[in-house]
Amino acid sequence: MCACEGESATPSGTVAAGVSPLADRRSFLAVLLGVGSVFVGALLAVPLIRFALFPLIRRTTELRLSPVGDLNEFSSLTEPVLRTIQVEQVDGWRKAISEKAVYITKDQRGQLQVLTSVCPHLGCTVPWNKEKQQFVCPCHGGTFTPEGSRVSGPSLRGMDTLESSVQDGKLLVRFQYFRQLVSDKEVVG
Repeated sequence: MCACEGESATPSGTVAAGVSPLADRRSFLAVLLGVGSVFVGALLAVPLIRFALFPLIRRTTELRLSPVGDLNEFSSLTEPVLRTIQVEQVDGWRKAISEKAVYITKDQRGQLQVLTSVCPHLGCTVPWNKEKQQFVCPCHGGTFTPEGSRVSGPSLRGMDTLESSVQDGKLLVRFQYFRQLVSDKEVVG
């Protein structure tokens, strides 16, 4: 007996109509390979999707106020005073505490203000020069008044003031970084 097209012989020798067992296995393996490929592709896409959405869902560290000192320490200021504060930065799972230099001075109305020691030109640390009674940047010669206003040099603006407040007789400051080489004060971190 011969097997006609579309029919296959069974082990008992009879001819059965339909698909051969070999074709059944091939189609099952093709479906299994397709499902497996979709599953592996989805697993590989998860990190890419998280990477793309991370800036939208990321929890940023709230900027905390750092203590500078007792308010009575700054009541009789005649020139800017340098203080070091500790700033906590969280990057993913890593927590770093860094020290930043700030200047406490009085503005033109006699109110306390806190200046960052970072030059708004290229980010050099600006020291107070007692002889000249000015802040003088050692990198490019920019000069600033005791209140932080620009006198001369390549900087496009004066020294940046930081947000400060008084709580329980202590002066607190919120340290921030500002964009350099621009005339407007713009927070970057």
